[in-house]
Amino acid sequence: MMIENEGILRTNQALISILHRILDIVVIIGSLFIVNTFHTQPWNINHTVAAIFVAFLFHFLSELGSLYISWRGLSLFKEIKTTTVYWCISASICSLALSYAPQEVLLDRLMIKWFAIGLLSLISYRVCLRFILSFVRRKGFNTRSFIIAGGGALGRKLVNKIADNQSLGLIFNGYYDDYKVGQDFENIECKGDLEKLVVACKKGNIDRVYITLPMRAEERIKWLMTELADSTTSVYIVPDIFMFELLHARSDVIAGIPTISIYDSPLDGSNAIVKRIEDLVLSALILLLISPIILAMSIAIKITSRGPILFKQTRYGIDGKAIEVWKFRSMTVMENADKVTQAKKNDVRLTPIGGFIRSSSLDELPQFFNVLQGRMSIVGPRPHAVVHNEEYRTIINGYMLRHKVKPGITGWAQVNGLRGETDTLEKMEKRIEYDLDYIRNWSLGFDLKIVISTVFKSFTDKNAY
Repeated sequence: MMIENEGILRTNQALISILHRILDIVVIIGSLFIVNTFHTQPWNINHTVAAIFVAFLFHFLSELGSLYISWRGLSLFKEIKTTTVYWCISASICSLALSYAPQEVLLDRLMIKWFAIGLLSLISYRVCLRFILSFVRRKGFNTRSFIIAGGGALGRKLVNKIADNQSLGLIFNGYYDDYKVGQDFENIECKGDLEKLVVACKKGNIDRVYITLPMRAEERIKWLMTELADSTTSVYIVPDIFMFELLHARSDVIAGIPTISIYDSPLDGSNAIVKRIEDLVLSALILLLISPIILAMSIAIKITSRGPILFKQTRYGIDGKAIEVWKFRSMTVMENADKVTQAKKNDVRLTPIGGFIRSSSLDELPQFFNVLQGRMSIVGPRPHAVVHNEEYRTIINGYMLRHKVKPGITGWAQVNGLRGETDTLEKMEKRIEYDLDYIRNWSLGFDLKIVISTVFKSFTDKNAY
């Protein structure tokens, strides 16, 4: 059955977009009015100028950065992040401008409260709007019908994903495919070939078409896009890239040409800044707390065995570039060449206190200096010896993708028990699986979870030796 419900909001999309802009202005000016009221100050021309100035800046940046697009199906976090960035830029420019104004123009405390309440209000009403629209769509309003061009695995995956997220308000209305006429697709019979799809779209009863044909059908995709240009249906191409093990995939535009990354790092732009601040703050704090332990360990190593206090080994860092990693020396050998033997349980090469400092992870403490240097991160995939990298990169698919981020002192694999010797291929494959899972799902909260888990597990891990 063809669904013709265009939705309550769809027919008024331009009006909704205008109201969204107006609401931002009302929130910005209203938040200053509320703060000023609590300060029991009379509203004057200075407040008016400041409110209009910030509202104009925020509106200008939002238009420039496409904040007022339809966010249906897009990340709420990304919308909040974009809103926060534009508001902070607007507030910073306003503060800079007011620093040259007479002191009596606006109180600093009033400005700080205004910026804080304004940001909270802009974010809050967007979150509330998301929940309202989600509720409305789950009730069957503001929905849009869509069909699939291509009945393969990619099309089935897309339909399942949309079905699991009813808040998108998208209703599956069948699929078309040249080679599967008469076959079932998620218990729905194929409606016909792609020629029939074009006819259906030109009748104007279909909201969206998702083209999920494989890459090899390039000519057929071009033909379909040309034909659908003679309709009012919204057309989307879903790239057949799910054959790859994607790593933080995302879209981008290069000189006006859209691109999709298959293998990329999550630590780019503002995320890289957040990660670096996290590393600097935590490593400085930890080094301050453990400085007596570092001093005691240095003395103990020097007294109990001959050789340097620190063991320095070349390992791969971010982007596969060689870095020098520091550890407290726990062995009588200093292997850093073409052959590096992994430490084993009851290893005869251990110094008198080597077993203790390895099992308690105290040998890793000097790596906090590597973090301050920017070579490593507190959380990330553990760096392996260069010779082991060269060995495993040829036999484990995606092994080198773990170097899309800085290596860490601790990582997701380590808190899940994958520490110590990797004496089988299965163990190393499992470690890489956890490393790539960390990169795909990175967040500041994920890092803190791993740090806390490390603190509780470091002294009880039986695989550390």
